[in-house]
Amino acid sequence: MDDELDIVTLEDENGGEISLRVERYFYFNGDEYVILSTDLEGTAEDPDRYVMRVTPVEGEEEMEEFTPIEDEELEQRLIKAAETVLDSTGLDEEEE
Repeated sequence: MDDELDIVTLEDENGGEISLRVERYFYFNGDEYVILSTDLEGTAEDPDRYVMRVTPVEGEEEMEEFTPIEDEELEQRLIKAAETVLDSTGLDEEEE
C-alpha cells in the first residue's frame, strides 16, 4: 500500500471546494474508478467516501479527471465493489 497518496481538491454541488484523499484505484467492468476519502490524514475511523470514474485528460500525460457516477444503479454496484476492494486491502480493518 502506498502511504503517499494524493490529495485532490474538487468542487462540491454548491460550488465550494472540498479536499479529498485518493485511497485506492480499482477497475470495474473494464473502467477505472477511484475511492476518495474525507480523511486527509488516513487516521479517521469512519470517513466519508466517494466513488468516481477516472477519465484521462486528452493531451495531458499523467492527468486525469474524476467524474461523479450519474447512473444510480451503477453507483450502488460500484459502492459494493469499493467496499470489497477496501476489505481486501485491509483499509477498513482496525490496526492492532
